Amino acid sequence: MIRAADLIERKRDGEEHTPEVISALIQGYGSGEVPDYQMAAWCMAVFFKGLSGRETYALTDAFIRSGETLDLGSELGRRVVDKHSTGGVGDKTSIAVGPIVAACGVPFGKMSGRGLGHTGGTLDKLESIPGFRVELSTDEFVAQVRDVGLAIVGTSANLVPADKDLYGLRDVTATVDIVPLIASSIMSKKIAAGADAIVLDVKVGDGAFMKTIDDARILAEQMVDLGGRADREVVCLLTDMEQPLGYAVGNALEIREAVATISGKGPPDFTELVLEACARLLSLSDLDVDLEEGRRRATEATFDGSALDAYERWIRAQGGDPDLERLATAPVVKEAKAPMGGSVAGLGALAVGIAALELGAGRRTKEDSIDHSVGIVLRAKRGDEVAEGDALAEIHARDDASADRAIAEVLAAYQIGDAGASRRPRGILLDVVG
Repeated sequence: MIRAADLIERKRDGEEHTPEVISALIQGYGSGEVPDYQMAAWCMAVFFKGLSGRETYALTDAFIRSGETLDLGSELGRRVVDKHSTGGVGDKTSIAVGPIVAACGVPFGKMSGRGLGHTGGTLDKLESIPGFRVELSTDEFVAQVRDVGLAIVGTSANLVPADKDLYGLRDVTATVDIVPLIASSIMSKKIAAGADAIVLDVKVGDGAFMKTIDDARILAEQMVDLGGRADREVVCLLTDMEQPLGYAVGNALEIREAVATISGKGPPDFTELVLEACARLLSLSDLDVDLEEGRRRATEATFDGSALDAYERWIRAQGGDPDLERLATAPVVKEAKAPMGGSVAGLGALAVGIAALELGAGRRTKEDSIDHSVGIVLRAKRGDEVAEGDALAEIHARDDASADRAIAEVLAAYQIGDAGASRRPRGILLDVVG
């Protein structure tokens, strides 16, 4: 039996826990032996004193062993890949990456989550497709990755339940923002879900959880280290979230943009990120190709129709209708027009995400419902020249009142300077770790 008070005191004083102690702590919390108030105190001690690499891996391993695990590589006799994003505005990357990777002959299996606040969730976007099932049994998930080459499903309730419980506690005790706990939360789910190689997209900037490149790099290095300790190959892409990704923000709107991208017609920044993620995943697969060849094959799949075919097979396999005409459309569409001419010097990702949230594209609490039809389509981004009266964005709304509120919020997100004065926008990929 452990004494949680002793562990809190030791961590408060900067001592390192053994793996056995951390395992016992997580087991005790899961069984109710360690109450919420003591676990919250331990998390706060970690906030100030941190965890070593050994402690962080022990916590990750304890999360994994609290529930079921999958080994997709053994089940399929193939090297299976996965991708995860730390969340951003307009981030529909997995929906485009999965079909391209599958079209190149590499199995892609992903367990995903829902959005909360200004960050959209992959499952919410997929549920805008009529009939699409995000809840598959473990056997169905494995069978679909084997037969179709691709599945994206909701996280099993039996997968790392200890992390789910602890995250709920951290969310209400101001202890979410702790890098070792973030890293162990993300990596426990990725490792338990059974992929052999993982590309992590760590967002950086205004619309992301990690606001600076230095903080993002620290998180990335910890996740790469955790993957290595668990015999997984992990690469972290540090990518720009100072402005929304692509043009579309909102569930059905983002599905349309993802399909356009896998057909070779996507926005430049989103296309660049998708192809980079695909190239990394293919180079980590069992195809025995390097990064350059991986990018060539991924690009070819978007232009020869094979990625679109893979997308349609995937959607049908999970009960959905891939016909874009079946997606919901908002009854009101209005333009947010530029109040002056010049260059777009900035476009706040967070402000656009909140505007989409208030339109109904996201949820403030887990119980909120989502309107899949509403959202924002940007018409100008950083570095673009605009004239007074040009459309900066389209607002897709339920009614005129919410559209007008969103117009004001989106206009406030834009910074317009003198024509030709804006610096060349930085690329989407900021750094690579691993």
